[in-house]
Amino acid sequence: MGKPVSLSKHRKAQARLKKRAQANENAVKFGRTLAEKKLNQARAEKSARDLDGHQSDGDTQPDKT
Repeated sequence: MGKPVSLSKHRKAQARLKKRAQANENAVKFGRTLAEKKLNQARAEKSARDLDGHQSDGDTQPDKT
């Protein structure tokens, strides 16, 4: 005969394995690579720099024509 097994521990271990497998599947399906994250961050920083470059200081008067 084998060892007695706690059914609740076995059930919980199986649930953990199932959740981990689902998490890994979602990471593959929806996750982004490190390169993609860096690219998005660089694009956001460039966009912010470009926006800051286009802002006026507010010192100039608008031309009245």
